[in-house]
Amino acid sequence: MKKTILALASLAAMTSVAHAQSSVTLYGAIDTSIAYFGNQQGANHSGGTFQLAAGNLSPNLWGLKGTEDLGGGLSAIFKLESGFNVDNGRLGQGQRMFGRTAMVGLSGENTGTVTLGRQYDPLIDLIQPLTNDDTFGPTFATPGDMDNYDNSYRTNNSIKYTTPNYAGLQASAMYAFGGVPGSTASGQTYAAALAYNHGPFGFAAGYFHANSDHGTAATFDGLNPDATSFAVDSEAITGGFVSANSMQIIRAAGDYVFRNFTFGVSYSNVQYNNYTTSFGNQNNTKFNTGQVYVNYQLTPATIVGAGYDYTKGNGNNVTVAYNQFSLGADYFLSKHTDIYVLAGYQKASGNTISATSGDVVAAVASMGDFGNDASTNKQAMGMVGIRHKF
Repeated sequence: MKKTILALASLAAMTSVAHAQSSVTLYGAIDTSIAYFGNQQGANHSGGTFQLAAGNLSPNLWGLKGTEDLGGGLSAIFKLESGFNVDNGRLGQGQRMFGRTAMVGLSGENTGTVTLGRQYDPLIDLIQPLTNDDTFGPTFATPGDMDNYDNSYRTNNSIKYTTPNYAGLQASAMYAFGGVPGSTASGQTYAAALAYNHGPFGFAAGYFHANSDHGTAATFDGLNPDATSFAVDSEAITGGFVSANSMQIIRAAGDYVFRNFTFGVSYSNVQYNNYTTSFGNQNNTKFNTGQVYVNYQLTPATIVGAGYDYTKGNGNNVTVAYNQFSLGADYFLSKHTDIYVLAGYQKASGNTISATSGDVVAAVASMGDFGNDASTNKQAMGMVGIRHKF
């Protein structure tokens, strides 16, 4: 009897130690608003639209993340994250159960972190925190999110390494296997980024490249030839280019904090190569985007911001330009709940490629990263919303 009691006590002690060295966290965010989008294009009619719009400051999501201490400064980690639309309850990211993130890996205090699975690329990890996407989301995003400013797209079959933070300096690199027999390059994705944050100053830059082979294989969500797919945030802006054989993204961003102000600037170059049009597949188009923003911490619970975005496309008869203005205000009712007001205006000019016909057509507006394409070259939007994080 005593041996049984001692054995049970020993097992209980081992279980207690294991629990002390492991942790699993449930987390999430629920965000929606009452919104207005002007000149919105519809199947039968076009015009101003009032609607519920979800995921404006934060995407709607829930997830599980965990860590296990393996000793010697090494830990096993995992993260499973599911996206959904709170307005209708549907799964996001193409109806995937864990479409936002599904990864497992090892993390060392002095050696860095290696993760494998479906995950964000290094540009999102290191550059996005320096933009206004962290504060005000899609309203300040690049039109159509073509440069993944609003982290709309993920990469499957990927392995990623991130260094420890050395006095503010950190680097990350990723490679994703295309998995096409006999063609290593088909569908593969690779990327790298470097960031430095010290005191009030932050700067980061990175490079991203993805192959698709005209849609037959792609690990990157953003190269999906179906213009009605979840992978296309705006059919009017990027729908004509997602059949590309390959694309590359070069991004850089910096911010500076001075008292209650935060000033930010960013640049991106997006290039689509060999995409399908009505006049052939050997085509190349580049989009250059410059962005500036300023935020002001009005009170400990209130932040306001304004931004301007200019995007210019050229190559293969594309002459499009997008001028975009963004405003935001966020008030925290508590640590976990806030209410917000967002507004924006975009004007398009020039010509672009049609997602449906592949012809050169006059460009229309599509404010930020909402995907509510307009029927004309102008669009205004406004919304009042609430977010709760847990």
